[in-house]
Amino acid sequence: MIRRAARAGLFVLLVLSLGLTGLAALRISRDPLIRPFVDAGADQIAAAMEQAMAQEATPERLTLVMTRLLAEEPRNWLAIQAVEAVAEERRIALPEALVVQRAAMWEADSSYLVQAGQCATCVWDAGTCTISTALICNAPIQLTPIGDVVGLTKAGSAWATGGDVDEIDLGLSIIGLGATAAVLASGGTSFTLKAGAGMVKLARKMGILSPRLVGMIGDVIRRGVDWQMVGRMDFSDPAKLIRADVVAPLASVASDLGRMGARLPMGETLHLVRYVDDAAEARRLANAAEALGPKTIGAVEVLGKSRFLRATVRLSDVAVQVGVGLVGLLLSLGGVLGGLAQSASLRVLRRLARDPVASR
Repeated sequence: MIRRAARAGLFVLLVLSLGLTGLAALRISRDPLIRPFVDAGADQIAAAMEQAMAQEATPERLTLVMTRLLAEEPRNWLAIQAVEAVAEERRIALPEALVVQRAAMWEADSSYLVQAGQCATCVWDAGTCTISTALICNAPIQLTPIGDVVGLTKAGSAWATGGDVDEIDLGLSIIGLGATAAVLASGGTSFTLKAGAGMVKLARKMGILSPRLVGMIGDVIRRGVDWQMVGRMDFSDPAKLIRADVVAPLASVASDLGRMGARLPMGETLHLVRYVDDAAEARRLANAAEALGPKTIGAVEVLGKSRFLRATVRLSDVAVQVGVGLVGLLLSLGGVLGGLAQSASLRVLRRLARDPVASR
């Protein structure tokens, strides 16, 4: 009686497991947007990042990262100072020789004459800008509608005369002006899009955009811009120059960079742009920036991009359901098979017990 009840229970568990697994699989098959990992919440990101930093932010790791940053040309003092902040927070003393080297390099890089020369070069060629000089010398133009108007004018003139059109600069200028108009009309709700588009323009001129992101932007602009209107230099309504559905991935990246800029200083946001390969990574970096605030740069430098981004996602509910269903299914199958094996063994033993002669 007890064995029958146990078998019935295992059978019910097996049916439930099959049903749960099948339901989850059906949802996944019908909805391609369902993924095993989804964006984590702010508290989850903060907790996961703290755990990762506790493991990775060792004296050896911080020394290695600082040595690499000091060897770069030009040096990224924003990243250097962020790593120093991590060391201070965790009460880790960097090697004395490294501290002396850092002080000497700061003295060399921060002199007035050096900064003045860098600024003049940065204004002329944004590709020579460091993050610090870009914010002082180039951002006042690139991050305002003035830079967008200049970009549209250059593109229209080049198109009309048969010259080479800087498609990426044009597309970002169109998005920037369109967002500016939306800001004025909506009272500011499109500000993050405008700020992000300007940030991408500046990062692109500095040469710090990833090749994948540059490729995506170029493809979007080629397919999403009405080049006939550009040729007529009809910029009266920038929104009419683009196909919103095609430009959506680029607009998403720009909006997420704008979210970063709303939480972090402009220089830190510009630093993070180099880690963006696509819209999904821009969103996850923005989520992390909103959760971590001023600790974002130090965390990404110490952990590296891959480990940093892993801390911004969690298992989806569907993935958990599938996992639970599979575990239950395996346990149920194991129980059923074990019960069948036990029953078969008992039958053999009873048969042998009834006929001891045959067993000899």
